[in-house]
Amino acid sequence: MTSPVSPSPQQLRLQPESPPPPERDSTPVDPERYWLENVYKGGVRQLTVRAVIAGMVIGAVMCLSNLYVVLKTGWSLGVTITACILAFATFGALRSVGLLRQDFTTLENNAMGSVASAAGYMTGGGNMAAVPALLMLTGALPPSGWLVAWFAVVSALGVFAAIPIKRQLINIEQLPFPTGTATAETLQALHGHDERSRGKARSLGLAGLVGAVIAFWRDAKASWLVWNLPAKLSLPFTIGGKPAGAWTLSLDFSLLLVGAGALVSFKTGWSMLLGALLTYGVLAPEMVSRGVIPEVTYKAINSWTLWTGASVLVSSGLLSFAFQWRSVAKSFKALAGLFGRKQDTEKDPLADIECPPAWFPLGFLVLGPVVVALMAYLFQIPWWAGVVALPLSVVMGVIASRVTGETDTTPTKALGPVTQLIYGGLLPGNLTANVMSANATGGVGLHSADLLIDLKSGWLLGANPRQQFVAQLFGVVAGAAVLVPAFNLLVPDASVLGTEEFPAPSALVWAGVSKMLMSGVQALPVSARIGALCGLGLGVALVLLERWAPKKAKPFIPSASGLGLSIVIPGASSISFFIGAAIAEVLRRKKAKLADAMVLPVSSGFIAGESLMGIAVAMLKAFGVMPK
Repeated sequence: MTSPVSPSPQQLRLQPESPPPPERDSTPVDPERYWLENVYKGGVRQLTVRAVIAGMVIGAVMCLSNLYVVLKTGWSLGVTITACILAFATFGALRSVGLLRQDFTTLENNAMGSVASAAGYMTGGGNMAAVPALLMLTGALPPSGWLVAWFAVVSALGVFAAIPIKRQLINIEQLPFPTGTATAETLQALHGHDERSRGKARSLGLAGLVGAVIAFWRDAKASWLVWNLPAKLSLPFTIGGKPAGAWTLSLDFSLLLVGAGALVSFKTGWSMLLGALLTYGVLAPEMVSRGVIPEVTYKAINSWTLWTGASVLVSSGLLSFAFQWRSVAKSFKALAGLFGRKQDTEKDPLADIECPPAWFPLGFLVLGPVVVALMAYLFQIPWWAGVVALPLSVVMGVIASRVTGETDTTPTKALGPVTQLIYGGLLPGNLTANVMSANATGGVGLHSADLLIDLKSGWLLGANPRQQFVAQLFGVVAGAAVLVPAFNLLVPDASVLGTEEFPAPSALVWAGVSKMLMSGVQALPVSARIGALCGLGLGVALVLLERWAPKKAKPFIPSASGLGLSIVIPGASSISFFIGAAIAEVLRRKKAKLADAMVLPVSSGFIAGESLMGIAVAMLKAFGVMPK
């Protein structure tokens, strides 16, 4: 999931991205030459050693935070803006006490953001859907060192896959990439040294501290703590003779979930509340009374509702993706020009700034065989199926990048199942191949799309794109090195997944799709098949209503992604999401300036503070410093 924050027109005070309209009788202005002459800042410090180190450290921290979030919610949150605020505050503090002589420039922060984004988004691209799904399906994972290599190589391949499409999508067509635009606007505001920017940094830090304190007070079992904050508080009513909390309808003492809710739309928030009440307050009790669900526990309920929720998510994702056929068609049209096209360096104004076109095939020639070898060695995927993954990953990268550039939404819910379906046909009955081949193709494609978001902010700010590509590679290494040991710490075995602590909804969906492809729909219980069909119809209906309903009716149509997710995660999580979304919506309507100044930094602080403290407490328990 990319960051949902997009700037309003009045907030944008960036240097002009596009050339002014030419006079009627004048020669058309080349947008790349105009950018080179009017926006590019070649002499300003950008990819410095301190920017790389800061990006790797902050990105690693953001990766830990995102890992915790994705296991809780199934979503990877955009980290670039938060990382830029943290870097600005850190370097500002070091400069104020005399430990730094030179200011941390806007473009240094932008380069740092490229490193941090590549590291922090290591949980995206299907990585933290595929690997937990593989663990649930097989009960085992490859050794940690090999898994680090897998993540690093697949993600690095995504960096190279972005090279041939960057100039077309960003320089020529100038697709909006709203999150990249928001990052550029945030950087200019921060480095304008106004009090509002410093206030955002302070708000993020204080919110992070509050989130960490709440998490420690709730989760730590220190002997000096008189009592712990309860994890949940049941809603004050009963269903079927049992308290609402037994059906997961509780108030969750988690600021992380409230913060995540504040970053989604209010429509998504109330859709999740609606889905939770219907699933755990109506549907699950009815299925328990009929004996379809054997007991009132989250795991038992989820093993049945998973098929309905997964069907909503997959069907709505695929249909929404299909409605973007114009973008897909443009992507395939662009693919025809990726190979064999040579730039005339004598006429190319950006030949010394952009990545050379030769880097794309060289990257695939070097890293491609490594990916194929790892697929064969680690996951027993036939070499020919690994080779097929390479051109397929380029196709996925082009499609995902264009859709992201136009809509700010990377189509994870569509591309993941699509690649699973492809490999389900190529290698029927092979669970490991189905999941990890999809991870390879989807991972390359989705990382490519995410990296182009950073290049959009660089284009707006006048950064050197070649340096940003190098920055992304540093981030890939940092993210992979941190992600695997942290995952092993939080998820020592498959029993942890699919629980109230770590619902891991995206992994459940991937595992469910693979099981279905292997054994067929007929292997499911009749009631689960009916639920899956109902979910499929509901996902399709919601997308069609969102597209064709009268404008006045659209605000009242539930979000398909929000509703589908609420069926898979505990009801308490959906309630917390709704609370966060409602608070943010009230602020936006009643106190717009306050919302602009507070929602993003405070929400990000809650998420970072609680998730990092959660990981720290898990480490203390694992090493025996604190009782479990």
